[in-house]
Amino acid sequence: MKKLVIATLLSSALISSAFAFDKDHSTLTFSKSQGPYSELFISGVQPILEKQGYTVKGIDLSDLLQADLALNEGEVDFNVEQHTAYLENFNKTQDGHLVPLTPIPTVPAGIYPGAKKDLTEIKDGDTIAVPNDASNTARAYNILQKIGWIKLDPKVEPSKVTKLDIVENPFNLEFVEMKSLNIPAVASDFAYVVITGSVVYNAKVPPESVLAQEDIAPHLLLQLVVQEKNKDAVWAKDIKDAYQSEEFAKYIKENNTGLWYVPEYK
Repeated sequence: MKKLVIATLLSSALISSAFAFDKDHSTLTFSKSQGPYSELFISGVQPILEKQGYTVKGIDLSDLLQADLALNEGEVDFNVEQHTAYLENFNKTQDGHLVPLTPIPTVPAGIYPGAKKDLTEIKDGDTIAVPNDASNTARAYNILQKIGWIKLDPKVEPSKVTKLDIVENPFNLEFVEMKSLNIPAVASDFAYVVITGSVVYNAKVPPESVLAQEDIAPHLLLQLVVQEKNKDAVWAKDIKDAYQSEEFAKYIKENNTGLWYVPEYK
């Protein structure tokens, strides 16, 4: 079992400036989901903002596309549910004007047991379930390459690889691409499964059962996201500073059970 290595939070890299508090925008609204990122914000960041005088309100929008559309239309102030790769695709396809302000703690994707409980049990012809949405499919195949089960075409950008880009498959593995949310329930039907972080959390998959994890690329770190026109707003900076504060660093250190990868803040 591979344990998650938490990036060191250097005290010298943490912000030292005081929160400014925007009295003209004292109520902050965000799109809330049932996933780990909204819950981490509510438990670890929201109390910091409330101490500064802000009122924080969550609006239930579990579908990320709808959450981004609401943010783009100004119906909410921010969200904390997406990585840069998803954000850039949204801006391109939906005429969006959203920007990331800071990376936030992220749950990595990983290989989890199916019918087999150890990576050494891999056999010729085994079947592996992987997510079927583009960005997470690529993540899955990159993890499988990392552990030596496949080789991907080096000419293809890692974030864009598909099953067609597998150039070596020494174990003759079969891959079944399916909705991420459905994978945990059918894990025993496969030798192994690849599950993304938020699904691990929502399905209550024990994080310590992970067999191998991805090396999170910068574009896959979750982000605090706002409208471009608000990127320099006092309240936006206060949310960013809360994530980068010593108080939040202490909170995440005390409450991380191995689920979270914590970025360094510079």
